[in-house]
Amino acid sequence: MPLLDRIAPPLFIFIWATGYIVAKLAAPYADPLTFLAWRYAGVVALMLGLALAARAAWPSPRDMAHLAISGLGIQALYLAGVWVSIRQGLPAGTAALIVNLQPVLVAAAAPLIGERVAPRQWAGVALGLAGVILVIWHKLNIGAGFGPPLLLCLMALLAITGGTLYQKRFVPHFDLRTGQVVQFAAALAVTLPAAWWFEPMRIEWNASVGVAMAWSILVLTAGGISLMFYMLRHGRVTAVSSTMYLVPSVTSVMAWLLFGETLGAQAIAGMGVTLLGVYLVVVQRKTETVS
Repeated sequence: MPLLDRIAPPLFIFIWATGYIVAKLAAPYADPLTFLAWRYAGVVALMLGLALAARAAWPSPRDMAHLAISGLGIQALYLAGVWVSIRQGLPAGTAALIVNLQPVLVAAAAPLIGERVAPRQWAGVALGLAGVILVIWHKLNIGAGFGPPLLLCLMALLAITGGTLYQKRFVPHFDLRTGQVVQFAAALAVTLPAAWWFEPMRIEWNASVGVAMAWSILVLTAGGISLMFYMLRHGRVTAVSSTMYLVPSVTSVMAWLLFGETLGAQAIAGMGVTLLGVYLVVVQRKTETVS
């Protein structure tokens, strides 16, 4: 197995988990859609430069259209839904639980793209969700009147699930540099007008925002999204999405180390359950590959 195939999942989980840390850094100083618009513009500039320097192949017009559609789901609607819902008061634990329903939806919809989900994998999906609930249970606050923010977070869940399945179905192979130029240009095209319409477009350029922006562009997006696309290209979408179950656990450990947030026995037990669930999903994929 190539080295990148082995290190991609744990590296992706670590990078994806830092998204919540970045959001915590930037939230007091920047409107969410405005921050995301700057982030998308930065990614387009970075990836365009890399693509031109390497003379990378550009997708066909048809594949560009598919990439733009999937990018609206995976990038624009997903990130906007999560960031705005949290800004409007939805507890981060509730948002994390909703977003982490994605592996369940992906597994249910996998037959639509020709993937079979074995019983062992279904058990892993269920265990993973149970583990996530244990990890973030003390942070949940469901039923507290979070109407629009809750709907925004549900939109984010459906957007990233639909975008992931759409991309796997219609354009599984593309150059990561030129493909991301297309996707993030599409995300910027809808996010910038939304930021202008709904927000005062406030952003205070200080050290926290600078670090958050640089990390978002160079690591979270250029690194994390590229790794996710790589895993989607070389693996089953059910197995790839199930790795996201581990993100809340890793985020909780980071928050404990960086911000002194509590990490009790229930959360630690939930991490173990989640790890077992993801193992059941991924090991099934390996067994099928060998056979």
